[in-house]
Amino acid sequence: MSTAQPSPAGMRRDYTEHEPLLESSLAGDWASQFAAWFAEATAYGLPEPNAMIVATADQRGRPSARTVLLKGYDSTGFVFFTNYESRKGTEAALNPYASLVFPWFSMQRQVIVAGPVERVSRAETEEYFASRPRGSQLGAWASPQSRVLDGRDAVDAGLAAAVERFGDGPVPAPPHWGGLRVRPETVEFWQGRSNRLHDRLRFRADGSSWVVERLAP
Repeated sequence: MSTAQPSPAGMRRDYTEHEPLLESSLAGDWASQFAAWFAEATAYGLPEPNAMIVATADQRGRPSARTVLLKGYDSTGFVFFTNYESRKGTEAALNPYASLVFPWFSMQRQVIVAGPVERVSRAETEEYFASRPRGSQLGAWASPQSRVLDGRDAVDAGLAAAVERFGDGPVPAPPHWGGLRVRPETVEFWQGRSNRLHDRLRFRADGSSWVVERLAP
């Protein structure tokens, strides 16, 4: 029995379940507003609310995007960790600008960030790496991230080599692995509203201060 294919064009949902986002309810700075929404997303029970889409581009401007887990944030920006020789790592080095999207669909919310990218300090990388499960530590040594492999056996062989190399001893952070910080120039808070007339409030850097702008939906 054949299964009818769903039509994306026919999938419609009106966003009416949550409170509107108004200037009067916005926090005084983007970091405080993000902290409030992140806490709400966590309390709401979203699976992995720290999952975000990270978009980078190569030197010719050709974009790439993937889902990465946020591992820290403060007023200086958003931090995630990766193999610096991966596609996102090399693109961030050659074209140091990125965009992040937190797609909190169940809450009818998005947070969209754009700004320059920089490496975190080696001390910050090593502190975070030490907190990772041992399997993840070994995985960072095992995988030449983003490179073409002959098959899954190459991944298993890489892990076996890492296990043999470090035995029962500590696993240090690889020199090619570390943190990246996106320093926001804009942070947009998006709340779904009825009839696709969504609320979009954006913090934008203006010299040493920030301005809040409402964007058309």
